[in-house]
Amino acid sequence: MFKFKFPDIGEGITEGILTKWLVKVGDNIKEGDSLFEVETDKVTTEIPSPASGIIDKLNGEEGEVIYVGNVVVEIVTDNKGESAIDILEEGQTVKSEKVEEENAGVVGALEVSNEIMESSTEGRNTEVKEELKKKVLATPMARKIAHDLNININEIIGTGPQGRVMKADIQNEYNVQDNKLKDNENIIVDNKENISANVKENTIAGYEQRIKLTSLRRTIAKNMAKSMYTAPHALCMDEVDVTELVNYREKVKNLFIDDKDIKFTYLPFIIKAVTLALKDNPKFNAQLDEENDEYIIKKYYNIGIAVDTEDGLVVPIIRNADKIGMLELMEESIRLSKAARDKKLKLDEIKGSTFTITNFGSLGLSTGMPIINYPEVAILGVGKIEQKPVVIDGEIVIRWILPLALSIDHRVLDGGDAGRFIDSLKTYITNPDRLILY
Repeated sequence: MFKFKFPDIGEGITEGILTKWLVKVGDNIKEGDSLFEVETDKVTTEIPSPASGIIDKLNGEEGEVIYVGNVVVEIVTDNKGESAIDILEEGQTVKSEKVEEENAGVVGALEVSNEIMESSTEGRNTEVKEELKKKVLATPMARKIAHDLNININEIIGTGPQGRVMKADIQNEYNVQDNKLKDNENIIVDNKENISANVKENTIAGYEQRIKLTSLRRTIAKNMAKSMYTAPHALCMDEVDVTELVNYREKVKNLFIDDKDIKFTYLPFIIKAVTLALKDNPKFNAQLDEENDEYIIKKYYNIGIAVDTEDGLVVPIIRNADKIGMLELMEESIRLSKAARDKKLKLDEIKGSTFTITNFGSLGLSTGMPIINYPEVAILGVGKIEQKPVVIDGEIVIRWILPLALSIDHRVLDGGDAGRFIDSLKTYITNPDRLILY
């Protein structure tokens, strides 16, 4: 029997609403077939089955909240390919395979690069020894099962020869985690009344209100804290004269009202200008690989657009924004913003951004300090376009001004990089006629 638990689907999601069953008891399914649809604070997505077999039991009703780790579906698997959980939960002994497993090749013992192996200095030899100490010895079977069960093998103390991690060690860890989950559920139920009583005692009647953080709010808090405490932020601010852009947008804003019911905003112009500036300054379209002391420059341009929703901030992604025309950028930004507010985003629509834009102006703000969408290395905030007096050729004139706020990860980028990026951005955004040619 394969007991399928609601998996961790990333993005800090810990719970969701089971909105729709896509199978019923008795169905014969294949690995990869969708089992159910779940709605979270960020996305609505279908969850696939990791095993083939016959549906034996469905745990949960449509509309019910499910949590990561809950057993949602029970599947009777065939004998052709037992899953990792089948092997563990059927209670098969390790003795029958112990000799074979102990003699199996060790995965992870030689994970050292050629550059390290070729070094002959004493200092480098020390580094190799230290690196080898960090590698976990484990049999291929143990590694496969750990991977299938989403267990961090590096945290397990092996009981095999030379501390090698065996299948039994994975089984023990799986059982420990399963028991912890059950214990936590019991604690929550047992202490519910006590917690409520304590809240009442510690709250001044009529003057305070306690509001439970939503899953999305907890995720935002965790991600923002991680970004601020991991990446040293440097904020660079500037203004750009966008009078030409304002005039151009005034001409085209209603062109597609009748045909597509779309009114052009400034956002597609900003997105296009950003992608061009990223091509001129590739270090901004990057990610830091701390483990290998490298930064990875992305040759694709997936632009995240921060969207304010009732529940909090969500960042859907416009993929390959450099290859999309102005009208399609407008259509896609409208579609994604609506999906974010309606909680209809798919999982692949919020993962994989390379650079993010946040629009203070849509909230009526002139500027702010944007927090980097980690592990990206920079984020651009754009403020409210306002008329301001400026001096041109010795004369005071009124122009439309757009505030810019660029936060950078100072481990990868410096002030000079920020200045060059903003200069590139200003060059493109002040020439809207040129933008539409890309």
